[in-house]
Amino acid sequence: MTIKVGDRLPDMPLTIATSEGPRPTTTGDYFGGKKVALFAVPGAYTPTCSAKHLPSYVEKANELRGKGVDEIACTSVNDAFVMAAWNKDQGSEDITMIADGNGQLAQALGLSMDGSGFGMGTRSQRYSMIVNDGVVEQLNVEAPGEYKASSAETLLEQL
Repeated sequence: MTIKVGDRLPDMPLTIATSEGPRPTTTGDYFGGKKVALFAVPGAYTPTCSAKHLPSYVEKANELRGKGVDEIACTSVNDAFVMAAWNKDQGSEDITMIADGNGQLAQALGLSMDGSGFGMGTRSQRYSMIVNDGVVEQLNVEAPGEYKASSAETLLEQL
């Protein structure tokens, strides 16, 4: 079942990708007590993710914070080392990278997809959401092959 507006994120372990290495946390600890703009990409370093999706959040970070967002986070079915390197390469220090190496977060949210036709295995769908104290307030899931609904610009319009 896919998560929906009004649902609480499932309580589960997360890994934050940092320049010092992986930092374990949980959804409860990370999302608790703050408003987070979370977006998911099918893969770090993939064309649309690197050229459009992540850059839209880097570019609009100050505007999102100006509308009450405390933190901006990106998740992908990649390991913490890849996510940290992508974050560094993209100049996105304002973005917290959540490594979903085994796809457990994507699966728990009901937002995984089969990318095996592209040699990518199980990945996350492209989406964005506003999570306020662990509860989903907005959810934008892209149609396969699309990029618009999950952009920072769309999330800004919803805030």
